[in-house]
Amino acid sequence: MRGGGRATGGHTVPDVLSAPLRVRFDYTRSVGPTIGNFLTNLRARKLVGVRGSDGRVLVPPPEYDPHTAEALTEFVDVADTGTVESWTWVREPLPGQPFDRPFAWALIRLDGADTTLLHAVDVATPDDIHTGQRVRVRWAAETTGSIHDIACFEPGETFEAAAQSEAGDPITVITTPVDLSYKHTASPQETVYLRGLREGKLLGGRTDAAGKVYFPPRGANPTDGRPTDEVVELPDRGTVTTFCIVNVPFLGQRIKPPYVAAYVLLDGADIPVLHLVLGCEASEVRMGMRVEAVWKPREEWGYGLENVDHFRPTGEPDADYETYKHHL
Repeated sequence: MRGGGRATGGHTVPDVLSAPLRVRFDYTRSVGPTIGNFLTNLRARKLVGVRGSDGRVLVPPPEYDPHTAEALTEFVDVADTGTVESWTWVREPLPGQPFDRPFAWALIRLDGADTTLLHAVDVATPDDIHTGQRVRVRWAAETTGSIHDIACFEPGETFEAAAQSEAGDPITVITTPVDLSYKHTASPQETVYLRGLREGKLLGGRTDAAGKVYFPPRGANPTDGRPTDEVVELPDRGTVTTFCIVNVPFLGQRIKPPYVAAYVLLDGADIPVLHLVLGCEASEVRMGMRVEAVWKPREEWGYGLENVDHFRPTGEPDADYETYKHHL
């Protein structure tokens, strides 16, 4: 993470921290009978929609009628050809998009459907696509039961039939890789908080001496919008307000279940912060338990709350419920 500042009106604006961030994980979900049928047919190189209460054919098929909220069960075959209803040009494709060269995204109304499907159209220039244009599906060489079974659409009035695959077992679960890269620029208040962590300090913020202490600090008080510019150094001890015992393993998990994720109200703060509570059996954690921070070795400190590895019981008597009942 690095700082960046600027001068304006003869005054120096304090540097704020910024850093590139990347979020990556595999999102796994069950699809249910409606979307499952749509994906199973895609794997067989077929397109289906579902008929709504107003008689329209909806593609992709929703599970429930948009007007009556009743379950939709009447599936309808639609064509592999359609019409471009609207489009936008992608001059500089991003990683993970259908092409590494310029292309178009388009809303396409398939023949036999009354709604549009969003997908890529493989054209060389913006002059090669227009509203009302006829397009056809280009199927992927290998189909697996996902929207990627449609490799893209291409200009064309007629469809050259691809060899259909066996339907096989119904698709019931899909896994979608998620990969999000972005740059985060901290607010001035957040920058103070992050730099404090780098020095082993827990810094909160409030608007004035009578205001609530927010940890981590917010840019503004949510009740009146005033900036939380007053810095308050907090101790690394607090009280467990509420907690959850994690019993279910998941991908990327660093700690073997069971363990506890708890909201810890630091002494002097008015907002609890979520963190791990270790150092005792998960069954021993309780509301009101007094805990203290266990810091990582100083050479491992960075600009983040992960400098605190976890919280552990202090052995003090539990806090009285009246002292934290308004912070649950």
